[in-house]
Amino acid sequence: MSGWLAHGLRWDGARAALTATCGTREHVRELTAGTRVSWRLLGPRRCVGAWLGSEVGQRPCPHGATVEPAAASAQCPACQSADHGLRLARDQVLDDGRDYRLYLAWFGTGLLKVGLTGAHRGTSRLAEQAAIAFTILAGGPLPAVRRAELTVSGARIARERFPVRTKVEHWWRLPEQRSAHQELTAGRARALELLAGHALDRYPEHPVVDQRPLFGLTAGAPAAYRAITALSDGATLSGELRAPIGRHLFLDTPADPQPLLLDTRRLAGWTLTAGQDAPCAGLLLADRRRPAPTGAQQALF
Repeated sequence: MSGWLAHGLRWDGARAALTATCGTREHVRELTAGTRVSWRLLGPRRCVGAWLGSEVGQRPCPHGATVEPAAASAQCPACQSADHGLRLARDQVLDDGRDYRLYLAWFGTGLLKVGLTGAHRGTSRLAEQAAIAFTILAGGPLPAVRRAELTVSGARIARERFPVRTKVEHWWRLPEQRSAHQELTAGRARALELLAGHALDRYPEHPVVDQRPLFGLTAGAPAAYRAITALSDGATLSGELRAPIGRHLFLDTPADPQPLLLDTRRLAGWTLTAGQDAPCAGLLLADRRRPAPTGAQQALF
C-alpha cells in the first residue's frame, strides 16, 4: 500500500479489513491472524471525509482539512456534522426508511449494552464494537427501534455505551461462555417483557452468539502488552497481526516480547506508505498488565 489515506478497520460479517483511499479509489486489505504488515505514516493527518449512507458511500472532505495527530476523531467538524452514522447516533435522523435491529451485547461481567444497527449490515456492527457475545431482541423501522432502545436503557437493563478502555480491560477477566449466555438470556427476557406493547417484531428465540473465537479471545487478552496511545508523522508499524478485535489490532514485533495494541481509529487520517519492514518507531506507548486477582494474599517475605 503506497500513498493511501487510512480510514480504519471495517467489518463485513466475520471479515475485518483495513480501508484506505487515494482520491476516488478505494483500497481494501483483509486482516486476519498471521497477516504481516509494515506501514510508514506520513502527515499531516487529514480528515477522512463523511459516510453519507450506502447509496452514496464515503465522500472525501471537501475542505481538505487537517486534524490534530492526537485527536480522537479523524473528521473535521463539517464532515462530522454530515456523517450519516454520527447523525444517527446523535438522534439527528428521525427515520431513513430502513429496517433496524435492536441488539443486546455483552462485553464482560455486568457489561450489557443495548443498541441498534441497520438490518442490511447483519452482524458487522457487533463485530466492530468487539461485542464478546450478543443476541438480537427485535426489529422494525428506526423510530420504533430507537424508542425501544431508550426503554431498555431507561429501565437500566443495559447501557447505551461503555468507554473503550472499560471494554478492553475486561478482556483480561472474561468468564466462561455460560456466564455470558446467562446474563444475555436474563437481560433479553426482561427487555422483551418491557417491549410487549411496542410496534416491533420481537425475536425471543434468537440465539446468543459468542464471538471469542472470532477475536482470538478464547483464553483472554495477553497478560501484558503495550498500548499505542499516540502516533506521529514518520512513525512505522511493522510486525505480525493477531486476530482483529473490533477496531483493535494486537501486533507482534521482533524487537519486543510484548505485543503492541493499536486502536485503528488512531491510524485513520494518516497517509500510509510501505514501511520496508523497518522497526516500530514514532509511537507513544503505555504498559498494560493484567491486574492481580481481587483479594489476593500479599506475600509476607
